[in-house]
Amino acid sequence: MIVTLIVTCEVGFWVLLAAGLATRYLLKMPRAGMALLLCEPLLEVVLLVVTALDLKNGGEPSWKHGLAALYIGYTVGHGHRTITWLDGHAAHRFGGAPPPVKPPRYGMARAKHEGKVWTGTLIAAAVATGLLQLAVWYVDDPSRTGPLQSWMYVAWRTAGIHGLIALTYTIWPKKAPAAEATSDREPVRVERR
Repeated sequence: MIVTLIVTCEVGFWVLLAAGLATRYLLKMPRAGMALLLCEPLLEVVLLVVTALDLKNGGEPSWKHGLAALYIGYTVGHGHRTITWLDGHAAHRFGGAPPPVKPPRYGMARAKHEGKVWTGTLIAAAVATGLLQLAVWYVDDPSRTGPLQSWMYVAWRTAGIHGLIALTYTIWPKKAPAAEATSDREPVRVERR
């Protein structure tokens, strides 16, 4: 049941997102669209409540509960960035706004960008760990909480791997190709006499 609910929440996330953006930009109802977008966190609340009720009613702690915690953590850590990114593209495509600024591709600006994305992963791992620890305390039976604790390691291992990848952008910053580097420079003006 919990896996079905996770899938339903993920589908619901995208349906609410599409409905919110369509309402904002196609139907020209920005407040109603914003209201739909603000309903997104309710999906995670529903998932959290159902997961807690499952544990309360004697459900065996398993990978499903861990996956639910990781899903909620990911949504908290990266959901806002995802919605903002899609909103910028919808505003450009349907609302006449200028094109959204693309993330930097080279140098320390790219490293900074990757660091911000990694911060979202850290937040996701912290939220998932907090929810899993609450579940461990709630179940209060060390013989049954092993699967929940193993998901904590999964969350932090994922954050660590992502952190190493983000760190590579700082240690070995990607350089712009020579053709792009020269096209970015100001053109030289030659005065004619």
